[in-house]
Amino acid sequence: MRLNASIGPGAAISLRTITGARVRALEAGAYVITVRDRSTLHNFCFTGAGANRRTGIAQTGTFTWRLRLTPGKLVFLSDTSPVKLRGTVAVS
Repeated sequence: MRLNASIGPGAAISLRTITGARVRALEAGAYVITVRDRSTLHNFCFTGAGANRRTGIAQTGTFTWRLRLTPGKLVFLSDTSPVKLRGTVAVS
């Protein structure tokens, strides 16, 4: 399955399906995730549910990650603002 993730510009972070719907839950398995990092103040980080990937804080660009998610909680956040820029998704 393919997903889109983004951070920036400004204080915005998201994880969406290809059709643009907000991701609320996922099934365990293989995913291809396109990450658009448009912020030099924040990074995009996945942690939990078998994932541990992040962009650089001052780094911008588009990145493609192949992840194999396992059951648990997937957290996406910015390391520089982990309370404000944070989301969670249940992986079953």
